[in-house]
Amino acid sequence: MEISCRGRMLLRHVLLAVGSLIMFFPFLWTILSSLKDISQIFVVPPQWIPDPFVWSNYPASLEAMPFVQAYMNSFYITFIIVTATLISASMAAYAFAKIRFPGSDILFILFLATMMVPKQVTMIPLYLVMDRIGWLDTHWSLIVPGALFNAFAVFLLRQFVMGIPRDLEEAAVMDGAGYIRIYWSVILPLIRPALAAIGIFTFLGAWNSFLDPLIYLNTPEKFTVPLLLNNFKGLYTADWSLMMAGTTISVVPVLIVYIIAQKQIIEGITLTGIKG
Repeated sequence: MEISCRGRMLLRHVLLAVGSLIMFFPFLWTILSSLKDISQIFVVPPQWIPDPFVWSNYPASLEAMPFVQAYMNSFYITFIIVTATLISASMAAYAFAKIRFPGSDILFILFLATMMVPKQVTMIPLYLVMDRIGWLDTHWSLIVPGALFNAFAVFLLRQFVMGIPRDLEEAAVMDGAGYIRIYWSVILPLIRPALAAIGIFTFLGAWNSFLDPLIYLNTPEKFTVPLLLNNFKGLYTADWSLMMAGTTISVVPVLIVYIIAQKQIIEGITLTGIKG
């Protein structure tokens, strides 16, 4: 019996290792391609190890496009979206989970229903709205929708808030605390793991977003990193070496965030659960 359990465990680890290698392969190929010249990338059979290593692709990619400006744009847009999402989503989650008001359940169901609407359905109406209020080719068209309409974040945080014992709120009320004080002093400290998970997911989504900047932005100085990388593709040719170098550079912040906060991601999702 013990041998059988060990065999299943070994098989499970082997399958996980193989799956991990398959998922890691595209990223490895990107890194290796960023150190090749264009003739080495498409050689048949594939040349795995660059010969020679073309380290100049990295400074060349930074000089070919305004990457510094694009990085600044992506950083401050992502920071605002993450901060606003955590504040607005946590407040909405607290209201839906702990404050009873007429129509709260119906309103929450309608709010969740927005998750079922494909992005392609709202793309044109949202574009027309941005055009009408003068936000086309501005970063507001990326910040406001991304920061204030995150139904998934509200849902995940609500599940977490519902697990907080009501005794803590009642004790705070007896001490004279109102809704705002309870939210700030009781709820927020207890939902830190969920906030960390939502913050990381939101960061990854905002940093890697390509479609929204492609739709709303026209000025190169306002481009984000993913949109700027697309400029390496010309009408007839593409500078794949510089594109791979730029892509590798753009992934660095994401890797840093994930390595630092992977524990919070797992803890937030595990503790949140799916409670009624």
